[in-house]
Amino acid sequence: MNTAELSCVCKQMRRDIITMVSNAGSGHPGGSLSMVELIASVFCNHMRIDPKDPKNPDRDRFVLSKGHAAPGYYAVLAALGFISRDEYTNFRQLHSILQGHPDCKKVPGVDASTGSLGQGCSIAVGMALGAKQLGKDSRVYTILGDGECQEGQIWEAFMAANHFKLDNLTVIIDNNGLQIDGSNDEVMSLGDLPAKLAAFGFDLHEIDGHDLDAIEAALSAPVVAGKPRCILAHTVKGKGVSYMENQAGWHGKAPNAEQRDQALKELEG
Repeated sequence: MNTAELSCVCKQMRRDIITMVSNAGSGHPGGSLSMVELIASVFCNHMRIDPKDPKNPDRDRFVLSKGHAAPGYYAVLAALGFISRDEYTNFRQLHSILQGHPDCKKVPGVDASTGSLGQGCSIAVGMALGAKQLGKDSRVYTILGDGECQEGQIWEAFMAANHFKLDNLTVIIDNNGLQIDGSNDEVMSLGDLPAKLAAFGFDLHEIDGHDLDAIEAALSAPVVAGKPRCILAHTVKGKGVSYMENQAGWHGKAPNAEQRDQALKELEG
């Protein structure tokens, strides 16, 4: 997709996120909205996937390590035809395929069940290593939350990715600066994150995570042999909805009917 086409997809995804979370009366809009451009670019322009054959063994893989941002994941899967938007009315309902965290046994296009923060990156590393050992050219992508990077297991996974020279792995960090309890700096500062990522052996690309052209350039950059790629994407929590932007309180809270209508109206513009 070109930039204009992808921008339209992103706008619809944001509307879908608001609709899902509002319908359920619960969910995580803030971090879903902040990663829209990132996940849309990966799925629409870079992954080798087929909604008609979602379990093809030669497909690329994706792991949403920040599993609470499932509404954003479901929105891109609907945009590509893996699931129907009719499922949105059942989001977070008992027996629905669209649970509050993604379930790979129920949702076509979901490669790993996630939600316990810190674990998804290790799953992605395992997938990338497995592809290498099988001689497959599959690529693996994972999106992490910046607050999630406070988990020690994340850094163990980074160390393994470098040790095993996983140049088929792309780690994307949704760096919106906020988590459920406040700012990252207040809760547990990550310090000089770019320097740490470089020290862990990544081919590092630091970008504006809402700039589709910058995302495309980072994802399309030539592979550096033997080095996993990391895209440190600076984003805005709640992006696109004025009253949610840069507000930690919207990490895991659903808009009421009035707030939903205001958000959808803003996203029409």
